Formats: sequence, C-alpha cells, structure tokens
Amino acid sequence: MTENNRSTSGYLATLAMYAITVTAVAILGKLTRRKLPETMSVQDLVMTAFAAHKLSRTVTKDAVVAPLRAPFTRPAGDGGPGEVMEQPEADDGVAHSIGQLLTCPFCFDVWAVTGFTIGHVFAPRTTRMIGESLAVLAGADFLHLAYATAQRIAEQ
Repeated sequence: MTENNRSTSGYLATLAMYAITVTAVAILGKLTRRKLPETMSVQDLVMTAFAAHKLSRTVTKDAVVAPLRAPFTRPAGDGGPGEVMEQPEADDGVAHSIGQLLTCPFCFDVWAVTGFTIGHVFAPRTTRMIGESLAVLAGADFLHLAYATAQRIAEQ
C-alpha cells in the first residue's frame, strides 16, 4: 500500500494503547489520592521540553538503541552526527505504527512528555533528576554541533 491509502488500523491500535495507558494512570492516581500539580514552573516546562527532545532523539535515532528498534525498523541511511536513519519494517498494521513511533522523534515526543507528566505526579524528585540530566545532555549536544560549526567556519 502507498502512504496515501494505508490502513489506519495500526494507528488506531497505537492510539488505543496510549489512551488505555493514560486512563490507567489517571485511575491509579485517583485510587492513590495523587494530586495534580497546580501548575508547572517555567523551569519545569523548559527542562521537560529539553528532556523530551533528548529522550526522543535517543530512542528514535541513537545507534546504540538500534537493537531495541530492530524488530520494527530497517536501516534507511545515515542520520545526523551520532544518529542513524531507519524506517518502519512493516508496510501496514500495528508493526508499522510502532515502527513509525520508534523512528520519528516528533511522534515519540508525545509519549515522552506524557511519561514526564506522569512522573511529575508520581515521582517528582526522580523525574526532575532524570529530566534535568537529559536536558543537560541536550544542551551538550547543541554545544557539540555549535563547536563543529565554529570549526568548519574557522577552517574556511
């Protein structure tokens, strides 16, 4: 099937899995009397954005994580520095949807942000520590790219 006439059943199954997960967590929160934070601070919002970015790039593009993606993906060339390009192995169905999720950082971001949001409710200190670590790694990545760019400019 082509991209335009692909069945949406795999995507519907993935959306159902996401909805079931969020619903189960909401029920667990209610049963354990967890309260949602009134707001997230600007620091938490920025940290979560950087952390979700880094987690998404790591899961979907990092060569070291390729064995975890392998059941659902196939190589599709080189990616950016330290990254690989892959595409879904299956042409349709749930396997394609999962392959798409595992190769698209924009798609995975929704899951990453949901995980951090759940973490802020159930384990805020641990979530903050992991999030801050990932945010620092994202900053380090940008510094690596800026350094490489500065080197190229200096060499010209």
